[in-house]
Amino acid sequence: MSPVLAGVLQLLALIVALGLSYRPLGDYMARVYSSDKHLRVEKWIYKGIGANPSVEMRWPAYLRGVLAFSAVSVLFLYLLQRVQGSLPGSLGFVSIDPDQAFNTAASFVANTNWQSYYGEQAMGHVVQTGGLAVQNFVSAAVGIAVAVALVRGFARSRTGELGNFWSDLVRGTVRILLPISVIGALVLVACGAIQNFAGIHEVGQFMGGSQQWNGGAVASQEVIKELGTNGGGYFNANSAHPFENPNGLSNLFEIYLILVIPFALTRTFGRMVGSLKQGYAILGTMATIWLVFTGLMLWTEFAGKGPAFELAGGAMEGKETRFGISASAIFSVATTLTSTGAVNSFHSSNTGFGGGINLLGMQLGEIAPGGVGSGLYGMLIMAIIAVFIAGLMVGRTPEYLGKKIGTREIKFAACYILVTPALVLGFTAVAMALDTPSNSMTNSGAHGFSEILYAYTSGANNNGSAFAGLNADTQWFNSTIGIAMLLGRFLPMVFVLALAGSLAEQTPVPETAGTLRTEKPLFTGLLVGTILIITGLTYFPALALGPLAEGLAA
Repeated sequence: MSPVLAGVLQLLALIVALGLSYRPLGDYMARVYSSDKHLRVEKWIYKGIGANPSVEMRWPAYLRGVLAFSAVSVLFLYLLQRVQGSLPGSLGFVSIDPDQAFNTAASFVANTNWQSYYGEQAMGHVVQTGGLAVQNFVSAAVGIAVAVALVRGFARSRTGELGNFWSDLVRGTVRILLPISVIGALVLVACGAIQNFAGIHEVGQFMGGSQQWNGGAVASQEVIKELGTNGGGYFNANSAHPFENPNGLSNLFEIYLILVIPFALTRTFGRMVGSLKQGYAILGTMATIWLVFTGLMLWTEFAGKGPAFELAGGAMEGKETRFGISASAIFSVATTLTSTGAVNSFHSSNTGFGGGINLLGMQLGEIAPGGVGSGLYGMLIMAIIAVFIAGLMVGRTPEYLGKKIGTREIKFAACYILVTPALVLGFTAVAMALDTPSNSMTNSGAHGFSEILYAYTSGANNNGSAFAGLNADTQWFNSTIGIAMLLGRFLPMVFVLALAGSLAEQTPVPETAGTLRTEKPLFTGLLVGTILIITGLTYFPALALGPLAEGLAA
């Protein structure tokens, strides 16, 4: 079987699996967030944290809940790393330095999971399972909660109430993420992923030195790493490591985990606003971008020029030979079009255009289908922008789902789309202007510039994947990328929740002959065009200096 055919068959199998999951999972999540019942275990949690799940919150109170919970999470994870050397199960590892502890705490709480350390050489069992794995669950649940709050803003009228953050957080964790993760961990163990609390042991002598392997609760952390679009690996090789991703079946299953909740949330959205067609329109937009990017990545990775490319059948440098070009290309697009950041290949070794596709996928805002929750609310923000543009074209006040998009709403949407580019381009410009950050680049020229652009794009967009080749374990990068991750995660949430509150207060307007039909394919096309134009105008100069220049010079 040719590698290209293998890639097509894997893509078709993935689409079928996602299609079979779409309706039941989407409807189930809608029921979870619409129910007024509380499970017994959830009541215990509410009692433990002192929360009343029945109290409805306006957007400032909802936001305070998000920020307070996240601030406590950052502090807890930071302190856990700082005292690691005194904890049992530390495997002999010392406590983490302050700048790296801050970077890691910010990273996992912000659902970014950027890692400037070697997992198997730095973190013991307690930090891995009691700190990092816990944040994999709750940071994902926070993202879904904010998305659900925005959906309620569209669905409700004449009220500013958006639900209860603590209820949404607990339900997302207990009813959605935990059950799927238990099943997924069993599948990964069956595929060969390890799950234990073994220590470090030597397995033999190689080239004059000893080879050491760590044990760990890898399968359980791997499944929520992908399902929660987190991305932080137990091992430095991430999903290219055989303990995390043993074979082709586990690789396809992990891609499925990355995509299943973000895609299914469009069904949840349609169900909660009372129009499944609206959900299909958002799904169509996400699916179109994902399929186009996947096709382009497969094409550019197989179309490499030169004898080495031809002998290998494509760009095999940096690829895991167990997976090859097809599986690596599909995985890399899935992980950069979501906020996952997991890698099963070396993104720096992609062709120039291939690296550019990964960069552009993150710069779109990771909305196709995006992270759990963040992909949906990012796409809905872009839908509001598209509706506003369409309204300008015909001279009519824009409306979306029966809500008028006025001055206040468009300001919130505009602020949302400006935050991340300002962080990415600002930090990249400063890093390139200073000597110390630029000295961390392994490569010079266009590829070296791409290393730094990729690092800040990954951090500010809460992706977490690395272009590699960049020594990011420095005080400069640990601090600035940590700041970019926190601001890139929580500043947009401020505008999303403020927008949700504004929409919930409105009285729905009746549909007329002049109302833009946002459930039609025409709107899907308009939305795709809006996303690409906004991103292109924002990032094209930076992309031209990096991956485009490298690709054209090849």
